[in-house]
Amino acid sequence: MAGILAKKIGMTQIFENGKLIPVTVVEAGPNYILQKKTVESDGYTAVQLGFDEKKEKNTTKPILGIFKKAGVKPQRFVKELRVSSVDGYELGQEIKADVFNGIEYVDVIGTSKGKGTSGVMKRHGFSGNRATHGVSLNHRLGGSIGMSSFPGKVLRGKRMAGKHGNATVTVQNLKIVKIDAENNVILLKGAVPGSKNGYIVIQSAVKKIG
Repeated sequence: MAGILAKKIGMTQIFENGKLIPVTVVEAGPNYILQKKTVESDGYTAVQLGFDEKKEKNTTKPILGIFKKAGVKPQRFVKELRVSSVDGYELGQEIKADVFNGIEYVDVIGTSKGKGTSGVMKRHGFSGNRATHGVSLNHRLGGSIGMSSFPGKVLRGKRMAGKHGNATVTVQNLKIVKIDAENNVILLKGAVPGSKNGYIVIQSAVKKIG
């Protein structure tokens, strides 16, 4: 499975054959391989990638040793990606946007924008109460949250007001519109989770082939 760590730059639009296509501009790489995990030593197979260089003085000593062993400068975003085999990967190896050459669809994992504490209408899409016929000061509330004597409690999983957003979100089957390997930029059709300059993980699509 092809994968890379990236940063969301923002959204724009391009034209192809007279059609407007909304795209998200993504800075994909360069990534550096920091560690190789194998079944023998770790119980699973994966490679640890680093992306977006940062200052050495802002890096803790334990993780600084990982960077020095790999022979790369400290990286701001570090993540592991599962692979079927670590053969062919070397510490310090550079991975760029051209890793997706020949791949048409990808899955994108990111952290959605935080909305703070929200009511049931914004958080869950409730319709709210009616605006007339005696309804007073109860227009945006969620209504009853349970029964009386039995079971005498609020059931687990009841949709209520609370913290909304700031969660890990996966958007599947986004089409790669263009890859600029020279500048490590990828244009993806549609939107990806998170705000501008937010970190994301891009992997080849699991459910869609082609």
